[in-house]
Parts: sequence; structure tokens; C-alpha cells
Amino acid sequence: MKTWIPDSRKFAYLNWKQVEALPKQETLLVLPTAAIEQHGHHLPLATDTLINNLLLGNALEMLPADAPVYALEPVCYGKSNEHLGFPGTMSVSAATFMAVVRDVGASVATSGFRKLALYNTHGGNSSLVDVMARDLRAEFGLRTFALYGSGGVRYEGVSAQERAYGFHAGEIETALLLSATPDLVDQSAYTVNYIADVEKPETLLPENAAATFSWLTRDIAASGVTGDPRPATAENGALWTKQAAERIALALEAMLRWKDPA
Repeated sequence: MKTWIPDSRKFAYLNWKQVEALPKQETLLVLPTAAIEQHGHHLPLATDTLINNLLLGNALEMLPADAPVYALEPVCYGKSNEHLGFPGTMSVSAATFMAVVRDVGASVATSGFRKLALYNTHGGNSSLVDVMARDLRAEFGLRTFALYGSGGVRYEGVSAQERAYGFHAGEIETALLLSATPDLVDQSAYTVNYIADVEKPETLLPENAAATFSWLTRDIAASGVTGDPRPATAENGALWTKQAAERIALALEAMLRWKDPA
């Protein structure tokens, strides 16, 4: 898998004596969680994992050289059952995903570390990441943090419709990969589909509402895309990568500084 994580920030590149020498109370370990799943006709199965690596890697490059922050190897397989039925989608159950994250957290705690951040870039994992951040705190006393996607950046120039419902293989994900891995984007194969219309609010919505309906991608998007990739540009992808990495770096620095309330 292509990586943007600096070698100096790869936890798995350390030997055990180097790990033993780390300042355990201050060091922040970051566990990426993502997916291997269909992303329409034009993006690779690894889209969520590549974007996670891209944004986290760029953020880590922005940290002071002496900041004790290390990236664990990613949990690439996520709860992707919304995309089952599309060839290539690899999905694990919620129980399996949470068990893996729990066991990694247990190993982090056994090694003496106190801070763990879960950095997630797949929507299907989000609720499980929330649960596991709390469970790891309760079971092992880890100071756990949850971090998602762009770190809160509102991508400039994205339409209201795309911002609300372009959440899978749409403009943003396509732009990020056009900038980072253009050879993996088939610009001749774009398709467009939205699950709802931002101009026609309904009582039941698919996402981010008080009342929602559950959906499977094959029910609402024959190509697997929910969004419009056509406006995507490499230039916007590079800009958005930088903006997101800056926000993620700020979040990581805040986690490093965090002190539990007295």
C-alpha cells in the first residue's frame, strides 16, 4: 500500500528497546481505521485507506520533530456491509472490528502507553469508533481520542448538495486522489448519484438528521457512487489535503498537551 507516513513516525519500524525508551505518559499512538470497499467505477477499493494515510502522513510531517507521535499500522478492513454486493468489498462484522480495536488497545496499554488516538476515514466505522474510544478508556484507563476525516475542515468551493450527500466517491474523495494518486483515478468512468436533495428536505433523511432511514448502497446507487465526482480537480485536492492536514496536526498537538482534569 502506498504510504505518506514518514519512516520516523512509523511505530512498527521501531525495535522493542526503542519502544521501551519512549516517554510512555506523553507519547501519542495513532491507530488509523479505514476500509477496503467499492468506490464506484472510477476510484480504487483502497480509497478510504489511501486518504487516511495521505492526510495523516501530511499532518505528521507538520509536527515538531521531537513530538512523540507515532502511527500504528492501519486497520484496513472495516464494517462495510453497506457496500456488500459490489465485487471487491471486504467487510468485517461490527463485533470483529471492535474486537480488533480492543485487542490493539490492550497491547498499547500493556506496553505502558497512556494515550491512543483512533483516526477514522470510513463512515461505516464511525459509530463503532465512538464506542471503542469510550470502552478503551473504561477498560484499560487509556486516554483515548477519536478523530475523523478532515479534522473538521469544510472544503472550500463544494456545493451544498455535494457537501450534504456527496459522501462516497464524490468530488472530495476524487479530488484528493487526483492530487495524490492520479494513476488510480479513471476520469472516463465518472457516474453521479445522490441519495437525497438538499433543496427538498424530508422528515426522514439518510444521514445527519434526527430521524434517518437505513440504506444499502445497492438499493440507491447502481454504480456505487453517492455524489458527483465531475467537478473534482487535482488542484483542489492538493489544497484540501493541506488544509485537512493542518487541522489534523493541530488536533494531534492538542492530544499531546492533554492533561486529565484534576
